[in-house]
Amino acid sequence: MKAIYKYNILFLCVSILFSCAKENKLTVDVSDIGVNLKVDRFDTAFYNTPVDQLGHLKKMYPRLFPTNTPDSIWVAKMQDKDEQELFSETQKLYENFDEQNDRLISLFKHVKYYYEGFEEPTVVTLLTNVNYESKVISRDSLLLISLDVFLGADSPIYDDFPEYIKRNFTNDHIVVAAAAELAKREIPRTNDRTFIARIIQRGKLLYMLDAFLPEENDALKIGYTEAQIHWADFNDVDVWKYFIENDYLFSTDQELSRRFIEEAPFSKFFLANDNESPGKIGAWFGWQIVRAYMQNNEVSLQEMLRTDNAVIFKKSKYKPTK
Repeated sequence: MKAIYKYNILFLCVSILFSCAKENKLTVDVSDIGVNLKVDRFDTAFYNTPVDQLGHLKKMYPRLFPTNTPDSIWVAKMQDKDEQELFSETQKLYENFDEQNDRLISLFKHVKYYYEGFEEPTVVTLLTNVNYESKVISRDSLLLISLDVFLGADSPIYDDFPEYIKRNFTNDHIVVAAAAELAKREIPRTNDRTFIARIIQRGKLLYMLDAFLPEENDALKIGYTEAQIHWADFNDVDVWKYFIENDYLFSTDQELSRRFIEEAPFSKFFLANDNESPGKIGAWFGWQIVRAYMQNNEVSLQEMLRTDNAVIFKKSKYKPTK
């Protein structure tokens, strides 16, 4: 099979204009929506509190101190040199949290636009020793944000992380991770194990980011570079053809998730130049299918989420753009 990758400068310009058009479709007026943002800087309180004041700190944040954890563990963390250095690095970037406050307010306004009963959680900042798999957690009425996962892709702290992981460790990704965590709660699970259902399930999440973060660009929302977005736009015909020719769309082979949906440095077509492709290209296609469905059908965001993935695929009338 011939290589499926191609590129040119002319398409780069066209793709940029096309992406901008997509981003603006869900722009809504949220200026009259009121939200109450409360940010609790637990990270600052924890690492600045003297050891003999630990009891007072635990009373202030009872939900952040599991009862089965002895005080000796917390004291050790407070006094740990590496953790204090990590806190110091975090403070260099986030001592002032105003920029993130503004972006979180905008996020909460957009969530409330689509979900009137949404009650904005208290945002709690903390450090988790760069636990990037749980960088933002929604728990009860709290939204926990691990600031040490957002110090910038070029931070020496992340030297041992692969590029495709750490490029999402920037301050711009805080609001994206927060939006994704809130969106996940609204997406019904599916028992459909076909490849097409799995990619549309991911597409539902990405479309919710379109709705919640209409001002953010596509690359930020999916965790690509701009070049990878343009690659996906320009090669969609050939990749889609590859999926069809290999009978992947309705396959229940779980290996396809590893190859085309999960986080990875590149997608795995088993071609010599696979490393030119972005990872999780299947999720990108699921995103385009959901966008096509919403474009071609008069349904609300909530109705789309409840719609069976097979129905979305059929009614999307999705076709690659070129």
